[in-house]
Amino acid sequence: MKLSTKSRYGARILVELARHHATGIPLQVSEIARRQDIPMKYLEQLIRLLRLAGIVRSVRGPKGGHVLNVPPEEISLGRVVRLFEGQDELVECISSPETCIKATSCRFRQAWKEATDALYANLDQVKISDLMDPHSPTQK
Repeated sequence: MKLSTKSRYGARILVELARHHATGIPLQVSEIARRQDIPMKYLEQLIRLLRLAGIVRSVRGPKGGHVLNVPPEEISLGRVVRLFEGQDELVECISSPETCIKATSCRFRQAWKEATDALYANLDQVKISDLMDPHSPTQK
């Protein structure tokens, strides 16, 4: 499985916001874009999805910007990947067997389900707060 830039950049945005979570000071999109080297237009799209998911909140006004709406220790990488990849499983037939004519007799389906479960079990253990060390790179 190859994660899209949405998931990778989304996680980086959340780590940047998490670093400022305790201060309560909003970060502007331009500042996040500069610090994380993410194109501003793309970052705006990702922030919108994070807002719609209730993970990020916008603050209006001259000193406005964005803040985490959820503590960083409650946001898992699994949640981020599910949000940006738009699916919970590696193959569609796991949750929608009707999409495959061989779903009832397929020997691969159970293997794909176990692989999906293992992937998300691992991603759900990693919290945004675990990735906040300012000395470790958060790039790609």
